Amino acid sequence: MRKTYFLLTLCLYLLLSGQVGAQNSAAPLKLISFVLTPNAADWKYNVNQSASVQVMVFKNDVPLEGASISYEFGPEMLPAEKRGTLKLKQGQGKIDIGTSKEPGFRQLVVKTEHQGKTYSSQVKVGFSPERIAPTVTLPPDFTSFWEEAKAEAAKVPMDAKLTFLPEHSTTTVDVYLVNLQNHKKGQRLYGYLCKPKAPGNYPVLFSPPGAGVKASSPSTFFADHGFISLSIEIHGISPQLDSDTYKNISNAFGDYMFHKLDDRDNYYYKSVYLGCVRSIDYLCSLPEFDGKNVVVTGGSQGGALAIVTAALDKRVKALASFYPALADMTGYLHGRAGGWPHLLSARYAAVTNTPAKLRTIGYYDVVNFARHVTVPGFYSWGYNDNTCPPTSVYAAVNVVKAPKTLAITPITGHWRFEETNQESMEWLKQQLVK
Repeated sequence: MRKTYFLLTLCLYLLLSGQVGAQNSAAPLKLISFVLTPNAADWKYNVNQSASVQVMVFKNDVPLEGASISYEFGPEMLPAEKRGTLKLKQGQGKIDIGTSKEPGFRQLVVKTEHQGKTYSSQVKVGFSPERIAPTVTLPPDFTSFWEEAKAEAAKVPMDAKLTFLPEHSTTTVDVYLVNLQNHKKGQRLYGYLCKPKAPGNYPVLFSPPGAGVKASSPSTFFADHGFISLSIEIHGISPQLDSDTYKNISNAFGDYMFHKLDDRDNYYYKSVYLGCVRSIDYLCSLPEFDGKNVVVTGGSQGGALAIVTAALDKRVKALASFYPALADMTGYLHGRAGGWPHLLSARYAAVTNTPAKLRTIGYYDVVNFARHVTVPGFYSWGYNDNTCPPTSVYAAVNVVKAPKTLAITPITGHWRFEETNQESMEWLKQQLVK
């Protein structure tokens, strides 16, 4: 039985290493690699059910004889409850990682030394994750706050400026640089518009970005699938600046997600969220818009903004959100992981855990927007994500009352398989009204 398990695990390892390699082609394989296999096939357990993980260590895809590992485990993203070492037999061993009395996730981290270098890996397993409830408070005036903000922003002329980019266009797609006025006069919003060249009316797709202050290039992927798409840069900076210039701007800019966190009316993300609504304004103003179909999709910060946009703008008919950030950020105050940017983690809590900042978080946390989503959604994430921990993602998705399709791939971290990308695209197409 033990030999059979070993062979099955080895086959699984070879299969998964090929998939991960295809997804992250820029990252080379490591000389020493791990396969961590929970004893629940879906990596999920009931509360109070014990979990164990089979550990295998490979060198050149062959079990590493005589390997010793160090390990630690406990609630995800928090200090470890237990540490230890384990001598593997035939390159494998088992670690019992305990259980959880509350819905949530536990995390196992393993390390081994080989020829003077340290190699590590991790695995997270869930305990009744569909029962994870958010910790963030919903402000009583949440809806009126955002309705008033949208009403004020709507008074600002869009003043759209369009520049054709022949160098990025293809035989089937025209690409443009878009420059819009955002929620205040003089404040600009940039993005790339991609339109199919063939005459006709098309659904529109908004694609907000992941986190960071960085240069970007247009992608015709969505236009190739029959959408007019708009991808934006949220900081009011032309995405066409070179990488070195962006690096200097980013260094001077600092961590924008902390900017004016103590002021709900002027917090940095207010202009970002309203800029998403302005992006929908622009897409719906295009003469090629079919007048019916508006969808939004993104990952990480973009996944958060997809949920925010769908909640704020009822013109949106469907969304696809991958591992959304900015979700249940107060989790750390309740003994569990919070969402990116981990504002209240031990690293920042001494500065951010104040009444004014906690008040602001309530108006911007994605959980509170998820409560107001009324359209179908496609949601996808993995368990091994330390950027947007699964506890925080479940906290947001669990409160969505609208129809939802879940595509959970436990083995993934802050990335996704191409198969899941294709699944989301097919799902979005299915939501279109003819």
